[in-house]
Amino acid sequence: MSHLPIHAVLPDLLDALRMHSGAVLVAPPGAGKTTAVAPALLDQPWCNGTVILTSPRRVAARAAAERMAQALGEKPGETIGYLTRLDTKRSARTRVLVMTEAIFVNTVLADPELAGISAVLFDEAHERHLDSDLGLALALESRAVLREDLRVLVMSATIDGARFRTLLGDDARMIESAGRAHPLQIEWLGAMPQIPVEDAVAKAIGTAWREQAGDILAFLPGVREIERTRERLEGRLPNALVLPLHGQVDPAGQRAAIRRDPEGRRRIVLATAIAETSLTLDGVSIVVDAGLSRRAEFDRAAGTTRLVTHRASQAAAAQRTGRAARQGPGVAYRLWEEAGHAGRPAFDPPEMETADLAPLVLALAQWGTGDPGELAWLDPPPAASIAAARSTLAELGALDAKGRITETGSKLAKLPLDPQGAACVLFGAEHGVAEDAARLALLLQERGLGGQGEDLEARLARWNADRGARAEANRRLASRWAKTARNLVSANVDANRPPSGILLAAGRPEFVARRRDASGESWIAAGGRGFVLAPASPLARADYLVIGDAQGQAKGARITSAIALAESDIERWLPERIERRQVLRWNGERVEALLERRLGAVTLARGPDPSPDPQAIAALLLEKARQDPAKLLPAELLARASYAGIEALSPEALAQTADLWLLPLVEGRRDLNIPKGRLVDAVLGQLDWDSRQTLDRAAPRVFASPAGTTHAIDYTGDDAPSVEVRVQALFGLERHPLVGRTPLLLKLTSPAGRPIQSTRDLPGFWRGSWADVRKDMKGRYPKHRWPEQPWAEKPSLKTKNAFSKTGG
Repeated sequence: MSHLPIHAVLPDLLDALRMHSGAVLVAPPGAGKTTAVAPALLDQPWCNGTVILTSPRRVAARAAAERMAQALGEKPGETIGYLTRLDTKRSARTRVLVMTEAIFVNTVLADPELAGISAVLFDEAHERHLDSDLGLALALESRAVLREDLRVLVMSATIDGARFRTLLGDDARMIESAGRAHPLQIEWLGAMPQIPVEDAVAKAIGTAWREQAGDILAFLPGVREIERTRERLEGRLPNALVLPLHGQVDPAGQRAAIRRDPEGRRRIVLATAIAETSLTLDGVSIVVDAGLSRRAEFDRAAGTTRLVTHRASQAAAAQRTGRAARQGPGVAYRLWEEAGHAGRPAFDPPEMETADLAPLVLALAQWGTGDPGELAWLDPPPAASIAAARSTLAELGALDAKGRITETGSKLAKLPLDPQGAACVLFGAEHGVAEDAARLALLLQERGLGGQGEDLEARLARWNADRGARAEANRRLASRWAKTARNLVSANVDANRPPSGILLAAGRPEFVARRRDASGESWIAAGGRGFVLAPASPLARADYLVIGDAQGQAKGARITSAIALAESDIERWLPERIERRQVLRWNGERVEALLERRLGAVTLARGPDPSPDPQAIAALLLEKARQDPAKLLPAELLARASYAGIEALSPEALAQTADLWLLPLVEGRRDLNIPKGRLVDAVLGQLDWDSRQTLDRAAPRVFASPAGTTHAIDYTGDDAPSVEVRVQALFGLERHPLVGRTPLLLKLTSPAGRPIQSTRDLPGFWRGSWADVRKDMKGRYPKHRWPEQPWAEKPSLKTKNAFSKTGG
């Protein structure tokens, strides 16, 4: 490895670490930082322990260890070892231990002093994985409090090195290395949105296969696209060696994808973002990049982590393109336009901004801090995500009311899983089925294990029957988890074993869901969220599910994995989560009193409540009345009050004082159909003497006509105040009647009650249009009086004959 560019700056780096406890190494892909730096530390005077090198992925960790061991003429597990979730090679001789970032977090949590560790190297730190940021924060805290001699080296491929240097401290030096300068040609093929991405990539690979020599590395967003692309290439390029490279490929398959073919055949490696950094694929000189990236993003509203496909960032595209020129001249084919490249995001967002932070919050609680702000972060965890994580952990009993870790939380933290998965395994151990629970938890983490489909039990059965290397390795991992869990609890073996759905519900209680419709498409979960399921799914006929995973937006996340559950199992195994509740519901007309048995937002059973709380009923009636008091009271009363300026009878004031005037009327009732007279008396009873007098004076209820008749004054219309009255009742009236200072609108009618005319100027009417009205009405109603000068007549509603006989 003497030809690597990193060797030019190794002396400066070693000097920096000899003088100080922290440094930043900025080196582009291909410089050799992953494989050259850690071994170079072993002969330093300060390095008498182990050097830990963290790696973002299992594939990269194993490949880096194997390359370093090969350079020393050894096998992995001797001087150079590695530690991943599925595969471990280490011994008492091991001095450099490569491990995934998640395993390092567990390591430092188990031993904050990092006894026997001389240095921790964070490789590819610019990728900003959650475990990388957390591990770095914990290592820096350990160095500051417990281990001043601990060396912390951050290795980055980008200019983020300056930010990392600030994080490590004022005395940290930043060393920059050049990369290899092999020629690189970029071909812009343009986007092909009209065809699926697998067809576009297969077409581009065919072009590269014909135009170039060398092995091809193609980047696709996910496993599904990789498999579809492979299917297309098998027909087009039958002589090509097509190899997938992703996290679900077994170690032997991953090695085959990374190394040259021993028979000299030309390879086509179809990879996810797993091949962007850390790995050198021997023989690759051509890259085909679909320009897409699929990231896991936590949806706080749905409570689920979903896979979202984005345009790859400029930084990611540069990393991918660089794979082609690692070992010599190369060419990269990009499936987008050169003109649109600048519009792509510069970098991918750090996982801290998009991930579920429940594991981080539990780790911090185990560390002894409930406030993330107490640690050093490149970017602090978002407050909303921290709050959502605390809620999840409290639901699992992992945190107390003050956010401190509980005994249960400490046990969960000892398992190398996310808190929900750990709770599942711990519950299984308590009931003698730790192995079953561990396999179920692992099934949710290892995509593709046991095949596809929403039914987790069916996938579990297929995995149990699978004798392949990957299946066996995962079963061994599940057994290790189960053993750890059994050592943490006292088993209470029951003759009736908890079903798989209950095991899953132990870690995901808020995801117990009930079917909402006959088709099985709509579901409501205990946490209050709605989910959808394909009606054709074999799970659609179940009444209850425990949701393992869902994809999509919060309002309609699609269930992608679940287990059917019987209500009887909920009753038997989750009784402490079932709440018996008295419920009052307004059906639009009256209060319904119900007794419900609920699991969060899921109603298990409902029936009439024979003895509801009368005060609660009254309170609900008051609440409904306050929403619109005008619906209860006569509109005329409220209109009079408004006209008179009585603020105490405004809808807003009545809503505020409803407990005074309405509460006595609703006691013992379940509806608001209260007689209007009682309501009027109640609200008027709230007025003092002056207000009552003002109301009657400023807005009288009736108009008394000269004929002695009374007529209700209307204050509700746009033309208020108004009154409807027979014209004969107003004979003899020379002045227009007023309400306060406002002329009362007189709506004059015929003896039959039909409208004649409206006026606010009665004297003007008498001397104006009355003549025409008189002429028309006299012919229609000849028995009634229609004098030429009505203002000079006696008022009376009698006919002419009756009026003559009585003299009025």
